[in-house]
Amino acid sequence: MRIAEIFYSIQGEGRLAGVPSAFVRTSGCNLRCAWCDTPYTSWRPTGREWSVEAVVEAVRAYPTRHAVITGGEPLIARDIEALASRLKDLCFHVTIETAATLFKPVACDLLSISPKLANSTPWKRQRGRFANMHEGRRLNLEVIQRFVEAYDYQLKFVVEDESDLGEVEALLERLHGIQRERVLLMAQARTRRELRERGPLIAELCRRHGYAYSPRLQIDLYGNRRGT
Repeated sequence: MRIAEIFYSIQGEGRLAGVPSAFVRTSGCNLRCAWCDTPYTSWRPTGREWSVEAVVEAVRAYPTRHAVITGGEPLIARDIEALASRLKDLCFHVTIETAATLFKPVACDLLSISPKLANSTPWKRQRGRFANMHEGRRLNLEVIQRFVEAYDYQLKFVVEDESDLGEVEALLERLHGIQRERVLLMAQARTRRELRERGPLIAELCRRHGYAYSPRLQIDLYGNRRGT
């Protein structure tokens, strides 16, 4: 499987924010988000081929029992099911971070689902070269529904401003059995400055509408750089 990086840091987002974790970042993505903060896994994918056992040994070298498989889009990675199962067999708590555009029966303890809102579509980037492809793929409600019915999950939305809330609400109305406390909003931010500017607004939206606020500790603490 093609891996962009394996590193040890703290989880920056979601319910497990702050937990020291080993991260396996796969390379390759079936979307092209306009604000992607890991373009080296999507717009310009980099990395090298690893065997499942080599990845597992790298993860085991870190002083943690929490493993996060992320991307890019990890569910398109070859051997993703074998990797997740192997880590579970070794008693790791496994989080998989996905846009949930396709379904695979992966073994994990937490499925971190990040459906992409319209603010992600790259209408202006590279003259809109990937916009129609992205727009057609960014949401798959059937897949999201299958995941939330089968896994412990969180739904994590990247929000720019209050205008995105209507889209979030409409999407949740089309899904069944969503627990509101599992829905998190986080600021669209690739720099500390953007996070400082947008974070308080998004936190206020969470307070008013009953969602949870997700920090982005990796940006706040380290800036937007690899290995964090």
